[in-house]
Amino acid sequence: MRHVISLLIENEAGALSRVTGLFSARAYNIESLTVAPTEDSSMSRITIVSVGSDDVIEQITKQLNKLIEVIKVVDISEAAHIERELMLVKVRATGKDREEMKRMSDIFRGRIIDVTETTYVIELTGNTAKLDSFIEAIDRTLILETVRTGVCGIGRGDRILKV
Repeated sequence: MRHVISLLIENEAGALSRVTGLFSARAYNIESLTVAPTEDSSMSRITIVSVGSDDVIEQITKQLNKLIEVIKVVDISEAAHIERELMLVKVRATGKDREEMKRMSDIFRGRIIDVTETTYVIELTGNTAKLDSFIEAIDRTLILETVRTGVCGIGRGDRILKV
């Protein structure tokens, strides 16, 4: 089962390394990882997507809570939450493909943020499935480069991750 784990950690050198080291030492895979400072510059928020049984995720959560730098750990996928990911795709856009890429960008509510004589850079945001669907919907031979941020998520309603 896929889980989205959010952590608040002290914003100090080596903290991220210790969190990821915990995963690698126990042979847990990290599918997606995003890190950024919070509104309090002394803390960072890490969002990790990992796949495993509920028991495995519970074990990960317990191990994360033992790390000194970790302030709070929450599996946000246990309840209603919102996930988003950003993707930039550089595509070949010449001849008939130029109009097709514009049309596909519009269908997926993307934005063309850079235009040259031969390429477009398209920006898309949404859940992972939406971004994967865009890649599947266009001719793969037109894709020159793809960059994805990884998942960032937040609980819905009154559910917050704060000290």
